[in-house]
Amino acid sequence: MTATSAPTVPEFPHVTVYRECLEASFAGRALEGVRLGSPFLLRSVDPPLDAFTGRRLVGVRTIGKRLVFDFGEELFFVLHLMIAGRLHRKAPGAAIGGKATLASFDFAGGALVLTEAGSKRRASLTAVEGEAVLEELDPRGLDVFEVDAESFREAMTRKNHTLKRALTDPRILSGIGNAFSDEILHAARLSPVQLTSNLKEEEWQRLRTSTREVLETWVERLRSELRDGWPAKVSAFHPAMAVHGRYREPCPDCGSPVQRIVYASRETNYCPACQTGGRLLADRALSRLLKSDWPRTLEELEERA
Repeated sequence: MTATSAPTVPEFPHVTVYRECLEASFAGRALEGVRLGSPFLLRSVDPPLDAFTGRRLVGVRTIGKRLVFDFGEELFFVLHLMIAGRLHRKAPGAAIGGKATLASFDFAGGALVLTEAGSKRRASLTAVEGEAVLEELDPRGLDVFEVDAESFREAMTRKNHTLKRALTDPRILSGIGNAFSDEILHAARLSPVQLTSNLKEEEWQRLRTSTREVLETWVERLRSELRDGWPAKVSAFHPAMAVHGRYREPCPDCGSPVQRIVYASRETNYCPACQTGGRLLADRALSRLLKSDWPRTLEELEERA
């Protein structure tokens, strides 16, 4: 499996749209039960799933890339889709079958079905009681729409990382992963391997502005692509992307062929003309740089989120 064909993690725009659709479809409805198709999905034993039966869904919020289902009285389901987890809205009592189906959340009037592609079971469901326990699951990355410029810079420079690494660290910023970090850095005209200690004031301003604008643009785009009020396909590979997943295709801004760096199971896409002064980033050199600055696997990074 190549990097560009690998399953891709839902990031802030995807999770935001999922949250909105979940609230529109299921908020106010009573949960009639949860059917598990995989024993590996549930990561908690207290409170038991039966404690949620009959409760109405009050609302849905997010913690980083996790979806939090609020059933009132401080009872929550916390769902982490990880790399290949996807949600589907189905008719009431929809059958669950096949290795890809992990669970069905049966609400009055409809079912929410969770699937996960591939053979690895990374997605997780945690039943939580208490806001304090819920907070323990929060990696505490900053919300880029709430943080001011000074706090943004302070968080990004607390450790001297590459920009690619800092943008995608869930303990620094919330909800940004491999795909949208590529898009943000392209919009900001910054190299993915530039160190956070080396940015000039004007570059910090571009980075913060681009981060917010790229995420806002993609939330609106994904909203416009809903089918019958639900995401038809959740993927980080989209024809409207500027550089992510577009190796050798022309940059939409300058026409230069998009390049890539592959390290472990991750791929970084960039435009040399727009981002690195025309210089190609060598795989070997970047791998040496990232060896101490990047988790070796995508799963390792996402498990921190």
